[in-house]
Amino acid sequence: MDTTAIAKPHDRLAELLADDMGAVNALIRDRMASEHAPRIPEVTAHLVEAGGKRLRPMLTLAAARMCGYRGADHVKLAATVEFIHTATLLHDDVVDESAQRRGRPTANLLWDNQSSVLVGDYLFARSFQLMVETGSLRVLDILSNAAATIAEGEVLQLSAASDLRTDEAVYLQVVRGKTAALFSAATQVGGVISGAPEPHVQALFDYGDALGIAFQIADDLLDYQGDATATGKNVGDDFRERKLTLPLIKAVARADADERAFWVRTIEKGRQQEGDLDHALKLLHRHGALADTRADAMAWADRARAALSALPDHPIRNLLDDLADYVVARLA
Repeated sequence: MDTTAIAKPHDRLAELLADDMGAVNALIRDRMASEHAPRIPEVTAHLVEAGGKRLRPMLTLAAARMCGYRGADHVKLAATVEFIHTATLLHDDVVDESAQRRGRPTANLLWDNQSSVLVGDYLFARSFQLMVETGSLRVLDILSNAAATIAEGEVLQLSAASDLRTDEAVYLQVVRGKTAALFSAATQVGGVISGAPEPHVQALFDYGDALGIAFQIADDLLDYQGDATATGKNVGDDFRERKLTLPLIKAVARADADERAFWVRTIEKGRQQEGDLDHALKLLHRHGALADTRADAMAWADRARAALSALPDHPIRNLLDDLADYVVARLA
């Protein structure tokens, strides 16, 4: 794959959608204001303005533009998607006791857990207000279902994260919840608000679902072989936090008795010591877990690109195709 040809398609998408994204950012700033609780915009601005790619709201704008939408509700829906995403990040950092997000201190570290949870709740409430303003019951149905699925995925991850019985099917369920649900909702509502034909709406859902899964698998793989300066995470954070992501699940499934005892001690019991991460990496390589995880990410990216074939020819469709490649090109 020629990664130079597809370098940073999200930047090209941002350039193409610059006017719409400007309107989304203005709406976000307007709706995260609070007359009575100034901490709300303080906490929200710290995360919203941290330099994230705004990939999810861009997917909503891209889907609407590709389907020929001419109204203004796609801006409200894109802001809704970003608010849901930001709320989940605030809550996640409290649950994970994270100290860093996108290379910066997390809100719960700069303020406190209570502020992060309550501001997250405020953003969820704001997102529902924005959904309702579109007047589309189907949009409300899709995005409220996505919000419930995200929460469900996070709770499932709590019980599955350090349980060596967690298999690839459960992992996929967690990923569909915590990541893919918002990707697929973001693309699907762009089609719905445009009045696109049902096969196109389904194709947009399928694209978002597969893209989200590829994105998360790639993220989990980069935890074991990524560059900390590029990812904002230290290599092995998931291991230290005892998270059973796909590379570990594959290695555990192929472990002999001694290797399984190592995984029980380090992941299930959390009794980690010096040198354990290096040993874990050796086991991941020995069983081909990293290479197979990469192959899975590539396969999901291919499924995302295949879904686009049902959509009409459009410059944005080509960019979305490149985006699916780019998500996994990081793994090259």
